[in-house]
Amino acid sequence: MGPLHELLATTHRQTLEFFVLGLKEVSEADVDQRELFYNASVLAHYAQVSTSASSDLPTPPHLGAVFDHFVWSDTLRGDPAMMEAAGAQCLLLAGFFEDQMRRRHNIRWYAELGAGFFSRAAAAQPADDRAKLLAMLARHFEPWRQRHAKLSRELRDQAYLLSISK
Repeated sequence: MGPLHELLATTHRQTLEFFVLGLKEVSEADVDQRELFYNASVLAHYAQVSTSASSDLPTPPHLGAVFDHFVWSDTLRGDPAMMEAAGAQCLLLAGFFEDQMRRRHNIRWYAELGAGFFSRAAAAQPADDRAKLLAMLARHFEPWRQRHAKLSRELRDQAYLLSISK
């Protein structure tokens, strides 16, 4: 494919950098850098995982799928990795895709659910840096959700801005 491939494809690193920069723009200067990078990694990961992926946990198409997979079926509640994935999926859909999900789902309820998933993931593993990060994400879920939504709106609005070059 050559040069065309370079235009159409992005690496994992490029995708992560894109979301790090975007989240920095919609965040306060004193935001925790570990939380910022974690949130950027969530957005980057799900930007590159299909809703029908078979080799990875697929990106859910809507919040109802998160409910069906992680709440309705209680088999995953003891698995910290699955609880973390559930929290990340709630963050993605209730945050970045808030405007699309709001018509069908109660965003506040799913935000509380997502924070609870992160809290359970933190509690279910050894008290280390990862557990502390997950506990912080649980406490700061709503501000991050709002940043995701703001970034999404800003990215959508950029498509309508005209750039005038001289």
